[in-house]
Amino acid sequence: MYDDSNPAIERLREICLALPAVFEKEAWGECTFRVTGGSMFAMTDNNHHSSGHVAVWVKAPAMVQEILVGSDPKRFFVPPYMGKQGWVGVRIDYRVKWDQLAAILKDGFLMSAPKKSRGRAPAGLAVAASTGSTPKRSSKPARRKKSPGIRQKT
Repeated sequence: MYDDSNPAIERLREICLALPAVFEKEAWGECTFRVTGGSMFAMTDNNHHSSGHVAVWVKAPAMVQEILVGSDPKRFFVPPYMGKQGWVGVRIDYRVKWDQLAAILKDGFLMSAPKKSRGRAPAGLAVAASTGSTPKRSSKPARRKKSPGIRQKT
């Protein structure tokens, strides 16, 4: 079971619940974060099956797991059960980079959210307010569509 008073779990919860239509549900003795009309995108790992750490497992786009685990195997790992589907484990009890974790969580959210919810994801999440830092943009800005019948200079 997770410890509700753990500051890292509280901070994780703030970030996840700042996303639109996200709710928390306890499952398997852990906190899980899900999108209404979508699916689960994150789950805590509070020494789950004697893992020896407090972490979060996050749904991740293709190749992200391999890149993160290869870059810092003490902070990132392949979680049991979900790892074979590309999920990545992120320790939240060891050198946490909250801006980076918020970006990873946002990517997981976008993969799990129904299409109509994806455009409503806030750019900065809760991490900016709680740390005072400016979050980094995790994706390119959307291109403007050309209006039919109006020619734009190139």
